[in-house]
Amino acid sequence: MLRSSGRVIFRTRGLTKVYGSGDVAVHALRGIDLELYEGELIVLLGPSGSGKSTFLNILGGLDPPTAGQVFFRDQELTAFDDGSLTSYRRNHVGFVFQFYNLIPSLTARENVALVTEIAIDPMRPEDALALVGLEDRDDHFPAQLSGGEQQRVAIARAIAKRPEVLLSDEPTGALDSQTGIVVLEAIETVNRELGTTSVVITHNAVIADMADRVIDFADGRIHSLRENAHKRPARELSW
Repeated sequence: MLRSSGRVIFRTRGLTKVYGSGDVAVHALRGIDLELYEGELIVLLGPSGSGKSTFLNILGGLDPPTAGQVFFRDQELTAFDDGSLTSYRRNHVGFVFQFYNLIPSLTARENVALVTEIAIDPMRPEDALALVGLEDRDDHFPAQLSGGEQQRVAIARAIAKRPEVLLSDEPTGALDSQTGIVVLEAIETVNRELGTTSVVITHNAVIADMADRVIDFADGRIHSLRENAHKRPARELSW
């Protein structure tokens, strides 16, 4: 499905990020102009160092840009103070990273409940786990779960607060192909069932086939942007 007629959820203008200064300055982003739309599943594709993780961190309010603007709906994130950014992250954004960051001494349900306890309108932890196919693993500790199951708990934790946006940075990077596809199916389900705008970072070009749009990053710039007229379900992917 093409989403280009949908409502804009993110808009960036001249987004630039420079680490360091002088001769050792690293230009991670070099003036990104982009719009992302409600309900899209977007894949950011590119090699390490291309700027995609920096871009994601700025969208998520984890890192400020050096220059340029980011708007979430009609609010300028780049004008927010620290307290406003904290509220934005807590209420609107779910994060999934390559490593699961689960608390070992808590069960899957308890790991998810950490988020629901501070959310405005949370899902029940059990419902979030069921959405990613782990309804029978509620009482298992991380050490009793496979890598793919732990990552799905991390997704359940991220979406249990009903965020408008799910940002995933290399969510299959530590997993084999078969397990990674199960994790991608969970992200796909969240996007479809909850309408959550979902952005997935990967260096794996195969994963791009499941996206509504694919944005290729290279050297801190958008190298290309394309829409998938015919998305492939995650279960049909292989690498």
